[in-house]
Amino acid sequence: MHNLTNTAPTGMDKKDWIAGLEKGLAMLQTFDEHNPRLTATQAAQRCGLTRTAARRYLLTLAHLGFVTTDGKLFWLTPKVMRLGQSYLESARLPRIVQPSLQRLAMGTQEISFVAVLDGYDLVYIARNGQNRSMNTSFALGARVPGYVTSAGVLLMAMQGPEAVDAWLASCQLQTFTSHTITDPERMRAEMVQIRAQDWAMSEQQLDLAYRGVAVPLRDHKGHVVAALSVSMPIQYETSSEAVARVLPVLREVAQSLRHLI
Repeated sequence: MHNLTNTAPTGMDKKDWIAGLEKGLAMLQTFDEHNPRLTATQAAQRCGLTRTAARRYLLTLAHLGFVTTDGKLFWLTPKVMRLGQSYLESARLPRIVQPSLQRLAMGTQEISFVAVLDGYDLVYIARNGQNRSMNTSFALGARVPGYVTSAGVLLMAMQGPEAVDAWLASCQLQTFTSHTITDPERMRAEMVQIRAQDWAMSEQQLDLAYRGVAVPLRDHKGHVVAALSVSMPIQYETSSEAVARVLPVLREVAQSLRHLI
């Protein structure tokens, strides 16, 4: 759900703030896996608008081709995917990392990713390679809770203890498998360790029988801009064997990219 206001956010001049644009984008984001089709009343409740206002935004979006309707229910059209595709085609980082991702995939024989955080979600912006038996590999633009992936916990940990505390105070850790870490104190301890070692491993947090290993991707100034990771089935080797096999390759590829970002 999206709580909307008519006031400009802190740090932005109110004359530069277009509240209608915020509301239109929020209307698009109100549709999700659990709410694929909504009435104007339901959309209004999720966005904090009146039914009349929500209906006007929905009808405008329908005219623009981003939603469609049967007269009662509204739902998104494939045209919405153009927004994400525009990012993937125009953003500099996915283009820069792609050749190195191919090298990483060949060096580890695993599927490789570059991902960034959007809030507390992880978004995959580049990938390469075919995993031996992975059935749940993520497509470009896929979004998953950050704390159940190696790249996600790495990036969240790198934000520092205060950011981690704020996240744990505001979010409830959902269970995805019997191995998912849902205890805040254990999660906090994991992130302390990740910051100290400068890499992360996640095992069976989102999907059973799979692990991921990630390292930070830093720019030429040393700032963490993304995570570089590989994902693999766990039945072929122990955790320590997997780390010994892929971590040096991950670190080498991340270092080779540093001067390019």
